[in-house]
Amino acid sequence: MPAHVTPAALVRLRAPACGQPAQPSPPTWQHGGVTAATHSTLFPQVPDSADAVLEGLDPEQREVATALHGPVCVLAGAGTGKTRAITHRIAYGVRAGILQPSSVLAVTFTNRAAGEMRGRLRQLGAAGVQARTFHSAALRQLQYFWPKAVGGSMPRLVDRKIQLVADAAAACRIRLDRGELRDVTAEIEWSKVTQTVPGDYALAAVKAGREAPRNPAEISQLYAAYEDLKRDRAVIDFEDVLLLTVAVLQDRHDIADQVRAQYQHFVVDEYQDVSPLQQRLLDLWLGDRDSLCVVGDASQTIYSFTGATPDHLLDFRTRHPGATVVKLVRDYRSTPQVVHLANGLLAQASGRAADHRLELVSQRAPGPEPVYTEYVDEPAEAEGAARRIRELLAAGVQAAEIAVLFRTNAQSETYEQALADAGVPYQLRGAERFFDRPEVRRAIVNLRGAARFGGNDSRLDDAPDLPSQVRAVLSGEGWTSEPPAGSGAVRERWESLAALVNLAQDFAAARSDATLADLVAELDERANAQHAPTVQGVTLASLHSAKGLEWDVVFLVGVAEGMMPITYAKTDEQIEEERRLLYVGVTRAREHLHVSWALSRSPGGRPNRRPSRFLDGLRPGSATTAGRAAAAGSGGVERGFTGGTAADVVPRRTQRTPARCRVCGRTLTDAGEMKLMRCEDCPSDMDEGLYERLREWRGIQARLSGQPDFCVFTDRTLMAIAETEPSTPVELSRIPGVLKRKLDRYGADVLAICAGQDPGAEEVGD
Repeated sequence: MPAHVTPAALVRLRAPACGQPAQPSPPTWQHGGVTAATHSTLFPQVPDSADAVLEGLDPEQREVATALHGPVCVLAGAGTGKTRAITHRIAYGVRAGILQPSSVLAVTFTNRAAGEMRGRLRQLGAAGVQARTFHSAALRQLQYFWPKAVGGSMPRLVDRKIQLVADAAAACRIRLDRGELRDVTAEIEWSKVTQTVPGDYALAAVKAGREAPRNPAEISQLYAAYEDLKRDRAVIDFEDVLLLTVAVLQDRHDIADQVRAQYQHFVVDEYQDVSPLQQRLLDLWLGDRDSLCVVGDASQTIYSFTGATPDHLLDFRTRHPGATVVKLVRDYRSTPQVVHLANGLLAQASGRAADHRLELVSQRAPGPEPVYTEYVDEPAEAEGAARRIRELLAAGVQAAEIAVLFRTNAQSETYEQALADAGVPYQLRGAERFFDRPEVRRAIVNLRGAARFGGNDSRLDDAPDLPSQVRAVLSGEGWTSEPPAGSGAVRERWESLAALVNLAQDFAAARSDATLADLVAELDERANAQHAPTVQGVTLASLHSAKGLEWDVVFLVGVAEGMMPITYAKTDEQIEEERRLLYVGVTRAREHLHVSWALSRSPGGRPNRRPSRFLDGLRPGSATTAGRAAAAGSGGVERGFTGGTAADVVPRRTQRTPARCRVCGRTLTDAGEMKLMRCEDCPSDMDEGLYERLREWRGIQARLSGQPDFCVFTDRTLMAIAETEPSTPVELSRIPGVLKRKLDRYGADVLAICAGQDPGAEEVGD
């Protein structure tokens, strides 16, 4: 790297001379100079030099900012300042003269995130850099190159494809209600982003473990008819923008060369959410170059149902062996108490994403412990949250700094009502207000009609009381006594109708003489009270829509079995995604975190619910769930290339060599196999007796230190030890999972056991 762009030296802590008063140190990352992304000054002063761009970054963020050559992978935990790191990286490169602003394309997943990135780059003196979503960037290229690549005008882009799906269903003579239309549309979108053609849908859905909302053969037929209709009407949809851009870049090398001449440096945010189609487009943008920086966190993968996959992030080092990997684990958002709970959630996780988890380290002052509250029923839970929120508002907390997060949109109504009753202003994010939902409005219309006709409505003939009358009316709208299987719009619609049925039961219990007309009047009053103009208030949001946001106070509600994990999460992969969803919810809180659940749905109901299994071993008084520990990642840098100018960039030997199976010699990429140092399918030569002695010793050590067994060594690490039977500290240290700290702490005991000796069970302090 040229001398004039050498990074400014880190400001060191200065100790006063003997007998002299301490001088205040300049603000550095060690003194709180690094702030949360949302707490930056609205109009900060533009840095006056390239080195000034680096001021206030912590060591790992600075490594990201100065790693401007070769492939770079940033593994960034929640609240670690990833957007700050990558925007300063781009700005530093531009201000240092290494990157031309017009040659950089920064890609993210929402227009809001892209707009925030552009704003930060302007504030850092790097205006002119393109920051866009995948679709926005592809659409601009498609519009520009269409006349040259295809000729004529580009087809019209349809904003919403649901009407086309409805027309395709009519052409196939398949009846779909509104909920099924949404579900089939979602299946078509998933098929396209995973590059699945109509004829392959059924097999691909089974392979992906998807629970199809209708017969897979019908969806395949609808998908094919939908594509035919688009061609007939000369329109394209959102996914076609990516597919057509990929096709143009694949088929027209001259156009691909023109795009690559324009964009030479790429940054991709939220890389764990990239779909196979988006990855294909990124590969075409790159060509044979490697000037790519990706940022992501596999532990925040919560959109796999849309086709997103963390595999591209987890396989980055395999596809780019010379990559520089930087891990950001300093959490500037949340207190140590919140971070401890977040780390604990992932410590019990399993699966590939868990093998690459990052253990966060809070940089904030200690705060209050998370509050765990059990309620007798859901209305009591909502009232309890509303009461605590009133107390917080009275204490001076701003309503906009408080959020109530739930698993499904159908849960919102109870909290909307509780907050309205408590006089607390609120806003609903990422979902329709309960009484604005089409199925709720239609249900109320039907209930009003039934109340008006009274005894003349045949639906009420066998319904002697108010709850049964409501059930009879709503049965025609899709309500059933048992919920539908699977997720999606059908399930959401059922939950909305079930909420009305439950409300009718509660209303009748409170007023034994209530009629259907009385219930309709009550619903109208509730709807009118909640249709007031939108105000800035407490945020009500689903966990999915809360991604990327943060608040001072977060209420995680409904954290009970059946809701978290959700009932229809059956496979191990689905359960683990539910765990990650809760992790995302926990890490939205800066300081105060309230976790609650209800023992029954309604007042007087059977108290047969229990807190979520994800809280086992974490909430006070609960037992630890048995499970394997994930390989936690600490912060740091693994360099793949040296610094210097573009001409100086050469591969550099790293301390890591490809892990190979010691039985068959195949290169290992799976973290579990790398721990065993052999393929899962290769024969094991493990000494079973040694393995059992190691397990017995581990149990003693865990009890002495008051930790779960896996905190000493995981089962896989013990298996690897029993298979290799190390005889020296060097041999033991070569086993993945035996880090220096554990080698120092347990090495002598392990080697003694391997040698057939009894090490004793001495207590080892922290």
